[in-house]
Formats: sequence, C-alpha cells, structure tokens
Amino acid sequence: MNAWPLRNLVLTTPRLELRPDDDEGLYELVDVAKEGVHAPDEMPFNVPWTDQLSDDGGRSMVQFFWATRAKVAAGSWAVAFLVRHEGKVVGVQELSARDFAVLREVNTGSWLGQKFHGQGFGTEMRVAVLQFAFDHLGARIARSAAWVGNRASNRVSEKLGYLPDGTTAAAPRGERLEHVRLRLDAADFVRPGWETEVGGLAECVQLLTS
Repeated sequence: MNAWPLRNLVLTTPRLELRPDDDEGLYELVDVAKEGVHAPDEMPFNVPWTDQLSDDGGRSMVQFFWATRAKVAAGSWAVAFLVRHEGKVVGVQELSARDFAVLREVNTGSWLGQKFHGQGFGTEMRVAVLQFAFDHLGARIARSAAWVGNRASNRVSEKLGYLPDGTTAAAPRGERLEHVRLRLDAADFVRPGWETEVGGLAECVQLLTS
C-alpha cells in the first residue's frame, strides 16, 4: 500500500495539469498570491486570507494547505490541486467531500493569480475536477458558492449548468455580503468538447470513494 495514495494523481486538460499540492508547488503558489489574486477593493473569500500575506509572508497560507493535507481520510477529504500552465503554478482548485460513499456529493472552490484571469483557465480547471468527480469517482452532485458580485465565478458556474440553491450571508471585511450557493447535478453538467485525462487513480480511488 502506498503511504500517500494521492502522490501520483494527475488531471490533464488541453492546457492545464492539476496535481495534489506538494511543498515546492505551494511555495510557487505563495508567490502567485503575493502578485495579486483580486482587486484590492474586492474580497472573494469567506476568510480574507489575502489581507494577511503582507504580514507573514505567506506562512499561514502554507500552514493552511499543510493542515488540509494532514486531515485527508476516507470519508472526509479535501484535495487542493495545484494548477499548472506550461509547468508554472497559476492557481489552485479544491475538491472536497464528506461521507462521499453515502452522499455522492462534492464541493469545489478555487482561485487564480490575477494576471491569469480572463484566459478561460477558471473554467478549464473546474471542468477538470467535475469530470474527475462525476466520471471517475461516481459523484452525483457538485456544489459551489460565490458572492453575488463575483461575476467571473458566477459566469463559470452558469455556463457549466449550475443552478442557484439558496443564499447565505457573511462579512469577511466587516460588511454584509450575499453568498450564492450553487448546485450541479451530473445529468445537467454542460460538458466541453474534450475529456480530462486522469492518471494515478488506482492508488487513491478507495481513499476518495470509501
């Protein structure tokens, strides 16, 4: 049995490669974040972690990913896929689940370095994990969420077939914002004209589907 079953997992799309986070890749991701993830007057995250980067140099960011990786277990997991374009880290795409064997549901969340916005990478990396979840893990439902004003994320969700599933409120910077919950059933997934290639699944499929 492999000590770390996710070690060789890789998702490949026409332009991107997604692999579970590794330390060298995380250091690259910190550098991407330091160059900017969003406009200063916006906060697309529930936890305003980008506001802390200048204070600790990205240490808390790396510790967050380490903690997430350490808690991966059958029945409760979150995989942070580092997204690479032409060999360079450009962002991160998370796929997570609880009680997957019973619920057959996954959640997604992601971000890209600001300089990589507007190139279709956000759609391509979301499609990668959705095809992985639906076609290779047997998921039936995928859930996501975004602020009402997060037009880019909401456009990606809309064109992939997600439907609104209620709202919640949060105040990441002390002001109330509406968070739109989104749901995508496997049958409603609007697929592109390409398929994600998946490698290394045999080593980790039991961990992710149990």
